[in-house]
Amino acid sequence: MILQYPWQVMPEKYIAGLEDTARQGGSSLFITGVDPGFANDLIPFALAGTCQRIEQVRCLEIADYATYDGAVVMFDVMGFGKPLGELPILLQPGVLSIAWGTTIRQLAAGLGIEVDDITERYEQEPAPEAFDIAAGHVAKGSVAALRFEIRGMVGGHPAIVIEHVTRLREDLRPDWRQPAQPGGSYRVEIVGEPSYAVDICPSSRKGDHNHAAIVAAAGRIVNAIPAVVAAPPGIRTTLDLPLVTGKGLYSAG
Repeated sequence: MILQYPWQVMPEKYIAGLEDTARQGGSSLFITGVDPGFANDLIPFALAGTCQRIEQVRCLEIADYATYDGAVVMFDVMGFGKPLGELPILLQPGVLSIAWGTTIRQLAAGLGIEVDDITERYEQEPAPEAFDIAAGHVAKGSVAALRFEIRGMVGGHPAIVIEHVTRLREDLRPDWRQPAQPGGSYRVEIVGEPSYAVDICPSSRKGDHNHAAIVAAAGRIVNAIPAVVAAPPGIRTTLDLPLVTGKGLYSAG
């Protein structure tokens, strides 16, 4: 996902190499998903375009991952089922800032601001007893909920914030943000004039909220193909592409 918006995240020499190769091959590249992806670039930009003033943009994912059947992601990357304080890949210093730094930088570029620094923080919550999830076993006392923030700072103020609240049971940490629908949702908040709080609640006839989010990520990619092919060669972002409207997707049933 680092190629979602690599500028100021990847070294310039690597970006230049990709751009040169793309120009030589007449190819365009667009990397996206849900989060990082359209839930924290396309949707915030659409709302921001109606504002007179913006003080902060905050994008949240609030989800129960108990049905997410990916053991490597769940246990090795995110650290669920591990002892508290044992840092998984995602919580190693700087990894959150790289993983969502592209989102912070792209939002900043769209808002026309310069981010001075990107900071990160996290909290873990232990399992009150042992239980099983789709990806495997969670022992009592091991990590069963995770909250983290990545903040793009401007003049000491958190101008852009990405927040994730991930639980393996809905009863864990009721004081943390709650989803707008059972299972999980996304949320975009803008503090400004006007201010916004918009909940995005994906659902599917073929699965739960986690399945729906995966379908949405694929849909964003597939439906953008004509616009990406028509775009100039190089790394393309949501800031470059025209609005993809879902033309041709209508079906009565």
